[in-house]
Amino acid sequence: MDLAAPPSLGSLFPSSFDEIPLPFRHTPDDTGKTLLIDGQVISWNGPVQPTRSAVCLRQADGTFSQIDLGPQALASAAEGRAAVAAASRAWKGGRGDWARASVTARIEAVRKFVRVSLPLREKVAKALMWEVGKPYADSLVEFDRTFKYIEETADALLELERRAAKNAVTGGFAARIRRSPLGVALCMGPYNYALNEVFTLVIPAVIMGNPVIIKTPRYGVLANALLAPALNESFPPGVVALLTGNGPEVVGPMMESGKIDVLAFIGSHKTASILLRQHPKPYRLRTVLGMGAKNPAVVLKDADLDTAAKEIVAGALTFNGQRCTALKHILVEEPVAAALTERLAALVARLPVAMPWVEGAVITPLPDGGHPGYLAGLVRDAVAKGSRVPNPGGGETAGTLFRPAVVSPVAKEALLFSVEQFGPVVPVTPIADPFDAVDIVDQSDFGQQAAIFGKDPKVIAPLVDHFANLVCRTNVNTQCRRGPDSFPFTGRKDSAAGTLSIDDALRVFSIRSLVATPQKEEAFLEELTGMSSFLSRPE
Repeated sequence: MDLAAPPSLGSLFPSSFDEIPLPFRHTPDDTGKTLLIDGQVISWNGPVQPTRSAVCLRQADGTFSQIDLGPQALASAAEGRAAVAAASRAWKGGRGDWARASVTARIEAVRKFVRVSLPLREKVAKALMWEVGKPYADSLVEFDRTFKYIEETADALLELERRAAKNAVTGGFAARIRRSPLGVALCMGPYNYALNEVFTLVIPAVIMGNPVIIKTPRYGVLANALLAPALNESFPPGVVALLTGNGPEVVGPMMESGKIDVLAFIGSHKTASILLRQHPKPYRLRTVLGMGAKNPAVVLKDADLDTAAKEIVAGALTFNGQRCTALKHILVEEPVAAALTERLAALVARLPVAMPWVEGAVITPLPDGGHPGYLAGLVRDAVAKGSRVPNPGGGETAGTLFRPAVVSPVAKEALLFSVEQFGPVVPVTPIADPFDAVDIVDQSDFGQQAAIFGKDPKVIAPLVDHFANLVCRTNVNTQCRRGPDSFPFTGRKDSAAGTLSIDDALRVFSIRSLVATPQKEEAFLEELTGMSSFLSRPE
């Protein structure tokens, strides 16, 4: 295999703002200083830190500096406690107006949020592009998908309520079974989908009647802060708060207060463990956790290698591989390992590496300035233990850029074999038998998804049966992914707790509650229905 050497990574960064197309230039502003607490959009005047872009400027001396996008509020423990206090007042032990509001009223508030937010589409997408380095086209897709999800959530709740409108009559009793809120919810999304993953937590929580506190991700502060006025306009005071700042300082006191009833968190299992330990009564805490993954692609010897390679590259490297659903370990039967690796290297070598405003960009700068060095260390460790990098320049770093690396063969002793790289590294491990893959997943700390590529149902069917008890989604001849949003999204072991999808999220942020009466009093239950928000039927 003879692949041409790629251009230097460093040359891809602009050396001045004049090299950035005018429609995409960013002027630093105070968006990152925006907080929302108790119905007040606040421009923070306390301590701040720079909001750094994933994009660097190339300096004359050959170094790189991440572009400053403006100040970002460093909210303190006091703001965290204030947000909890406001949410607790809104909840009022379940007696607050929002908790007791009709389903129709809550749906209308959510739909108002959509209407008010849609004009911000381009501005939010550009904020995502600059801060997390996501290609602009993909940032627009993330915005569109987020608000489609919100609209579908409102529709799903309406349908759920209509299905529950009929009285349950059994054993001499008549009952109306509905879903009621749980209490104050703390929602913390990840930076890789800093808008979408945040609001796939926030909207199901709030539409079910829970006051919500949003702690923005480390990166993606600007995109969320831009929506703070829309949140404030759409929901009553205290029902939604938005905070930025260092997680341990802001979130720790909130958890320690014991007033958080629901923790919805997408991040690492290590951080989730810390948060759970901070709550004085963790047994009372409802948790919705999306954590790490090491999703394997199992490539059988009869697989269509061209199809498998294309799906693997897309599955492993979309948005730089910074997805929990990314393919993170390629387990391929030995007879076709070399042929698959060659195809992967060729496809990866052709991926466009560019700034996020460049049309067609696939590999873009990483928001965490330290992550390229971490990834390079994983590659060096694997090479020291017998691996090679067949795609030219694979593993090269410059500033916040990391050139994707196919690494093969990855031995069990290498860190890449077991740790989640969360970046553009494609580890390949040959296996002697398909069921070696089952053993590897069984021994892993993670259990989110797996993908199988092959043609023989007699081989694939037993693998499916094993993976069904090890992961929560098995994909056949296609990559791992979250969507469609109507499908359950969860995991086992250190990968997840609780299930997300449109319908599942409505259930996970609520609890079944009912009103029962002797069957002979069913007419009285109907009379109550006309006067009770809880019992009311949606229009």
